Amino acid sequence: LFLALVVLGAAAPIKNGYNIGDTVADFKLKNVDQKMVSLSDYKSAKGVILIFDCNTCPYSKAYNSRIIELHAKYATLGYPVVAINPNDPAQSAGDSFERNVEQARRKGYTFAYLTDEPQDVTRAFGATNTPHVFVLQRVGNDFKVAYIGAIDDNARDQSAVKNKYVETAVDALLQGKPVPTVKTKAIGCSIKLKNV
Repeated sequence: LFLALVVLGAAAPIKNGYNIGDTVADFKLKNVDQKMVSLSDYKSAKGVILIFDCNTCPYSKAYNSRIIELHAKYATLGYPVVAINPNDPAQSAGDSFERNVEQARRKGYTFAYLTDEPQDVTRAFGATNTPHVFVLQRVGNDFKVAYIGAIDDNARDQSAVKNKYVETAVDALLQGKPVPTVKTKAIGCSIKLKNV
């Protein structure tokens, strides 16, 4: 009976966040400037490089300059970065809204850095790590998922990167071509979710 239940459970479809081609629901979260920011605010963009990121994870710190570079390179081409801190500050004090404000000021962020206090957006996306990237392409009035995963293939050493997954994905979208690699494994610290 136990085996049968396990097999039955495994066969049941389980939705763990958005997948490639899914339409993303609009959301509204607080930015470091205290203003509320929605995905729909980017309706004139061709897409969005959405990154679940934080202030405390060593991987996030290693990727910080690369995230800033992504925004600098692609925002003017229609793909701005939107970063979301998904961590529960009760478990990670360095990821409070106040620390997000400090981080954005210290690093000179010119992109939105949002706080997902209720963690509803994080759960909807199925984000698991920081950093975890979702490249969204605007199709009509919708945003659809075109790439999920890591920024590139070397968290530790930017000079040793061989595959720039996010750049390759966005470049393909800008050229009207299919994204060559739509999914990679996001490497980073696990997101600190509240117990619900």
